[in-house]
Amino acid sequence: MIGDLGAADATALAGLVAAGEVTPTELLDAALAAVEARNPALNAVVLLQEGVARKAIADGLPQGPFRGVPFLIKDLGIEAKDFPSHNGSRLLANTVYRGDSAIFARIKATGVVTFGRTTAPEGGIGAATEAAVYGGPTRNPWNLEHTAGGSSGGSSAAVASCGPTRRALSGPQTAERSPSKAAFSGSSTEDRKRS
Repeated sequence: MIGDLGAADATALAGLVAAGEVTPTELLDAALAAVEARNPALNAVVLLQEGVARKAIADGLPQGPFRGVPFLIKDLGIEAKDFPSHNGSRLLANTVYRGDSAIFARIKATGVVTFGRTTAPEGGIGAATEAAVYGGPTRNPWNLEHTAGGSSGGSSAAVASCGPTRRALSGPQTAERSPSKAAFSGSSTEDRKRS
């Protein structure tokens, strides 16, 4: 079953967890392996917090609709105490938050397993994700010579290519629900509406 997880949407993954066919730890392991394999070429995931994610699982995940689904947050605008941020800027690099924002608290209540942050252009401005703080542009997973778009290029590239990572919060929208970002990385918003 693990080999088929990359094709499943968030609802399907949560259903597998609820049915006992896969564990949140197995999903996290698959997501981390996919990021490790693909991120060096893509530059889509800027922060991994494996220990935080494993602790969340060990402490018991909320019984929300996406319990156990691996999740990434955009490196822009989401305050999360266990996930330092660059906000796409050298000036704001390694910002540490005192607590979680209300939106992140609500996200956690859905039962997702947050394990990192995705790249964003400085200030969230631009049609490409090319912030210098990340050491280079975020690449399109289908053609490394093309952009993954912006301002949610990292989220879009990660969702399109990193196994069972089926959700990535990118400011007020998710990458899957943003037609322009989904189009850059070859994901259909119709495909993602199921999740």
